[in-house]
Amino acid sequence: MKLLALETSAKAASCAVLEDGVPVASAWQCTGLTHSRTLLPMAEDMLRSSELRIEDMDAIAVAAGPGSFTGLRIGVAAVKGLAWAAEKPCIPVSTLEGMAWPLAHLTGPVVCAMDARRQQIYNAVFLAGEGTLTRLREDRAISLADAWEDLREFDGTLTIVGDGAALCCNYMRQQGLDCRMAPPHLRMQSAVGVGMAAARLWPEGAVAVQSLEPVYLRLSQAERERLARIESGERIGNGKL
Repeated sequence: MKLLALETSAKAASCAVLEDGVPVASAWQCTGLTHSRTLLPMAEDMLRSSELRIEDMDAIAVAAGPGSFTGLRIGVAAVKGLAWAAEKPCIPVSTLEGMAWPLAHLTGPVVCAMDARRQQIYNAVFLAGEGTLTRLREDRAISLADAWEDLREFDGTLTIVGDGAALCCNYMRQQGLDCRMAPPHLRMQSAVGVGMAAARLWPEGAVAVQSLEPVYLRLSQAERERLARIESGERIGNGKL
């Protein structure tokens, strides 16, 4: 089974082709350019140099969230366009699960952490062992303090992965937890991890292109500000201010 995987949830953009869960080609870029400029040309170059075509793929996978609101929309829109034109199914993958799969060779808890700002992280926890993962915590947006309350229940060294690894690891160490960051080449989100996760979800996890949507976990800043203005207006209208 061949699949194309795309990852645009954070600062870096990447793409990969996997066959039966094994990477055969990949490309990664973190140059500060917008994903809308880099993603599709990078994927096209990777496929061309590998003498592969979209038509060769059984499905197209994408990191569906959580993550950057703009980044997720770009990735999902790109996959929808590719899948629609080629009449291929899509496989939405948890961004957090995708970043954990390259660490499945370890033994012990893997803590996924994306910087969600405001002293929060997007977080999930998996138990790695014998090349596979067992989910211990569902995807969530959680404060560092609440994450510490939860993570201190785990035994052994915590391996922290993701673009929020340094933020999370430093906080946990200050609170006395035994933790380490994943090595740099395995720390950041990548399409290879998305593809590894998607290979385990195939075929049950495949969806029609019309059903593919981003998963945000929380409201965007613009939506939060809009609700705050509405609440403020309601309080003024009710004479509470």
